[in-house]
Amino acid sequence: MPSLLQVANVSKSYKLKGYWYNRKVFTALEPISFELKAYKTLAIVGEIGSGKSTLAKLLVGAETPNTGTIKLNGQTLEPKNFKQRCQHIRMIFQDSGTTLNPSLTIHQLLDEPLKLNTELNEAARSQLIRMTLQKVGLLSDHMNFYPHMFSGGQKQRISLARAIILQPQVIILDEALASLDPSLRSQMINLLLDLQQQMGLAFILISHNLGIVRHFSDEMMVLCGGKVVEYGPTHQIMQEPKHRYTQKLLMSQHFQLCRK
Repeated sequence: MPSLLQVANVSKSYKLKGYWYNRKVFTALEPISFELKAYKTLAIVGEIGSGKSTLAKLLVGAETPNTGTIKLNGQTLEPKNFKQRCQHIRMIFQDSGTTLNPSLTIHQLLDEPLKLNTELNEAARSQLIRMTLQKVGLLSDHMNFYPHMFSGGQKQRISLARAIILQPQVIILDEALASLDPSLRSQMINLLLDLQQQMGLAFILISHNLGIVRHFSDEMMVLCGGKVVEYGPTHQIMQEPKHRYTQKLLMSQHFQLCRK
């Protein structure tokens, strides 16, 4: 199966404020390369400041890389073509409540991306919204409700519905499961796996929880200081981590689990 997403030598640095003759450069992400196939999940792990969020912003087009290319199905994603990114690469954040406009109904929230990116008429858009809500385990009648009327787990399902309604190929889960309690988290993982098989989705999972990474991902990339220190099959890295930083992360997580 050919790769769906191809990232080649992508890097990002920022110029820090200061006088022009004394201006320093902060490298948030060293040149990084990886490939991701449909139906597969890549987990990106590392401590705060390791470059995880920077990579996610580059993939969705919120930031422009200094070097490298990002290809989807062999086609280069141009930095200026944000509409193309929105259709094919979607993102779900940790606190879904803050991403849902409280003044809009769920119908209005899901209808907005359809108006901007499709030529469907109003009736067709409403039908697609109903089907999408049912696909993520909600009722079609929920389209008339407001965000404050839902629980945290339901809001995350609404965010998922908004992410898949444009039939994307890649979804980035930026700590999207972190705020859920264990039972809801398990339900959400099962839902994501089902949708992955139904739609041929590729997931990029950004998570501090290595338990989720172990059960949900196929491959694992470990970032430290903007550099890739380890990359390969998840089960292999979990069982035999080669880099000292990866060993430290695994030991730290194991210690935290033992204390709970």
